[in-house]
Amino acid sequence: MGRVTDQTRQANEAAIRAAIDRLLRGDLPPGGKCDLKTLATVSGVTRTGFYSKKHRDGTTRPGPYQHLAEEFERRLTALQEAREIVDPRAAQIERLKAQVSELKERVTKRDEALAELTVFKSLAISRIAAQHDEIERLREQAAGLGNVRRLPAARSGTAPYESRS
Repeated sequence: MGRVTDQTRQANEAAIRAAIDRLLRGDLPPGGKCDLKTLATVSGVTRTGFYSKKHRDGTTRPGPYQHLAEEFERRLTALQEAREIVDPRAAQIERLKAQVSELKERVTKRDEALAELTVFKSLAISRIAAQHDEIERLREQAAGLGNVRRLPAARSGTAPYESRS
């Protein structure tokens, strides 16, 4: 791979800056994210140009486009801190996370209500059973005494006993 001329470097930097602006506006290619990989693909440069290089002696030097990568990351971070989501997939993920959180809360509330209703149902059934047992006991007791008389059935439309006013 040969050296990059100043003219080529300037053309690449212009393409990278244009790609940065497009990505940060939310104009993402299909399947792309708002990241360095997509930036490299859209601008037509290799991704390795965004990272520092090592000399043979172990010292490092900045990559030819590393300053643009840092600018991209800085601007992206600023947008994210301002709550502006550039990546539609990230916006969808955030929306789905909020929806999942809301649904979990609703399920928890419904589980609590269901538990309360189950306790209420058990209590109501036990009370009804106790009342039924008491009614049966009183009926048996009344039948055993023999001194209880039934009242005559009321004729329809009249009171069972004359009321005097």
